Amino acid sequence: MSNEREPVDWSSLIRKEDWLVVWMAFIILILATAGFITRIPSVGSWSGNITDALGLGDLPGIAILGLGILLLTSLGVFLKKEDLPSYWKGYPAIFVMAVISFVISKQATIKYYGLSYVLWALLMGLIISNITGLPDWLKGAIKTELYIKIGLVLLGAEILFPTIVQGGLVSVAQSLCAVIATWYFCYWLARKVGLSQSFASIMASAVSICGVSAAIAAGGAIKGDKKEISFTISMVLLTSIVMLVAEPLIARSLGLPSAVAGAWIGGTIDTTGAVVAAGALYDDTAMTAAAIVKLAQNVLIGVAAFGLAVYWSLRVERKEGEKPSLMDIWFRFPKFIVGFVAASLVFSFVLSPSLGAAAVSSTLSLTKSLRGWFFCLSFVGIGLETKFSELMKVGGTKAAGVYIAAQLVNIVLVYFLAWFFFGGIFFPAPL
Repeated sequence: MSNEREPVDWSSLIRKEDWLVVWMAFIILILATAGFITRIPSVGSWSGNITDALGLGDLPGIAILGLGILLLTSLGVFLKKEDLPSYWKGYPAIFVMAVISFVISKQATIKYYGLSYVLWALLMGLIISNITGLPDWLKGAIKTELYIKIGLVLLGAEILFPTIVQGGLVSVAQSLCAVIATWYFCYWLARKVGLSQSFASIMASAVSICGVSAAIAAGGAIKGDKKEISFTISMVLLTSIVMLVAEPLIARSLGLPSAVAGAWIGGTIDTTGAVVAAGALYDDTAMTAAAIVKLAQNVLIGVAAFGLAVYWSLRVERKEGEKPSLMDIWFRFPKFIVGFVAASLVFSFVLSPSLGAAAVSSTLSLTKSLRGWFFCLSFVGIGLETKFSELMKVGGTKAAGVYIAAQLVNIVLVYFLAWFFFGGIFFPAPL
């Protein structure tokens, strides 16, 4: 880190992935808001007959959706000066795997238990990479970070501050208490057993805030090792599956009030889809409480990324005698988080008052569906890039033990916080 200010590279606005994903996500948001995007094709639910998921009438729409995503992301690949023909060659296979993931997740029993497309996309990729091996022609189409960062910016638009306030500031208070305590415990334990600062920070952010999204944001802020991020994401998904089934059963056996059960579920399970599914397994009130708490946690993604960028610039990478500047922090800060925050602010304080809640809700239903597709493509890529043998080298049982221990502490802590904030004992119950 030098005392001299680094020259501003304006070309990064159209060359660097962190900026490109912001522009691509905002293209989607603008088109949806302006009414140019009116429908996102989806996979239907099915029970015994898999053909119910995709009828002949659905296939053209799905194909057009895939082509639209290809055209948009090809712009980013081109501007980054990457191999465009190689991307085109492998993309159809990646998209087909995403479609299959959605089809599996919509099977009635699987859907009931909340085993979402994220899990099946990851598993499909893992099977190929660890059993059959990743073919060379597919490697150029794996754009994991491009997809997930676009999805994260779109997620920002869904975080409407009036909705959080309407749900009660107690959800924010619970989230802050849980996140701060769990983050520091996980970080302390990870460092205690010898994990690197970057690995500890990524894992602590994931287990305390909101899983995959937080891991990606934290990894971007500290320029973390991709293998450490992949390991953390794998742990998030594995533990979420267990907690999705177990927590509603435990809550019911303890006779928890619906709001308390939902706040507990929302504050502990680390993927949004699993949170909603687990809450729904309890009842509608629990589902609402779980969604509100998870939304409040999602707000903290940007805060955590900024805090880590500042800490890394001022403490971790600072050399003796150097004085880090605001520009040093800015260069480290993941720019897609700027898009995440900007999307939230625009939809919360500009579009919601001017267009009305109904119009904004209609727009967000479209962008949320698209976010799901980008996340699905990303998780296919994560699976394809992940080898179990390499993951074990990154952290092994030591890192897994840290994550599980931190998650257990989080579960116990949030249980008491949920009673405190949502139990109606100290505050009026918000739900």
